[in-house]
Amino acid sequence: MKDTLSQAITPELRQWIVEQASAGFPPDAVLQAMIAAGWREDVAGQALEATLSEHLRTRTEGRPVPVVPSQPVQAGALSPAVEPGPLPEVRLGGSPRQIDLGDRVVEVLATLQLPRVVVLGGLLSAEECEGLIEAAQPRMARSRTVQTRTGGEELNPDRTSDGMFFNRGESALLERIEARIARLVAWPVENGEGMQVLNYRVGAEYKAHYDYFDPAEPGTPTILRRGGQRVATLVMYLNEPVRGGGTTFPDVGLEVAPQRGNAVFFSYDRPHPATRTLHGGAPVLEGEKWVATKWLRERVFV
Repeated sequence: MKDTLSQAITPELRQWIVEQASAGFPPDAVLQAMIAAGWREDVAGQALEATLSEHLRTRTEGRPVPVVPSQPVQAGALSPAVEPGPLPEVRLGGSPRQIDLGDRVVEVLATLQLPRVVVLGGLLSAEECEGLIEAAQPRMARSRTVQTRTGGEELNPDRTSDGMFFNRGESALLERIEARIARLVAWPVENGEGMQVLNYRVGAEYKAHYDYFDPAEPGTPTILRRGGQRVATLVMYLNEPVRGGGTTFPDVGLEVAPQRGNAVFFSYDRPHPATRTLHGGAPVLEGEKWVATKWLRERVFV
């Protein structure tokens, strides 16, 4: 009795359970994560059932989900994130200096564990970079961002680039690059969004942000229907600005310089700031910057 009364379900814990459900994690996965964190199975199940039942009822009635303390349960103010499934990953067993992708040998320039970042040299050839820019130029327009309140798109003052999206596999060039990326990170081509090409002129930037979709936003469930959460990002540099334009990771003080043909890959096992994947595009100070971005989803992207 003393053990079960030692702590109560906190508002933060209830909110965490709702966020896991909104992100698409099944209840049994959430339950197992709580047990692994030290919760007794019976009290973890009680907390999970009560929270999800209330969440479902209030969604059905169109009211905000109340977050209030419930009955006392076992220790733990906040459970850790649900144990993630497989993620896109650059295979670095044995600390290779190079990775042979069949049609191209790529250099491993730098790695970080948290956030999970891999800087790659020579992922694209100079001809491929020029081909992507040439194909994208006639279709460029002011960049938009995902509107997580509605699931649509919007102009965002934090993002001052021009951009466009290719359809997945719409040309032989894109098919070749997408197949190479799939081999690089061991992730199906079908789980990738169409490649986006962006152009940043002097002064243009993309302020620090996360690429995953915020589970707390009302438009996120609509976005997730197309393939689940984003789980990884690959930024490929198509040219070299004279000054500025690096990819920054403020949480760890890292800046990756844009070098034509190089790329930076980073993954995030859950939609949470604990992944430390806050990143941005620093302002271009001289010249212009062209990049191609590939976002990878949990499931087939449609």
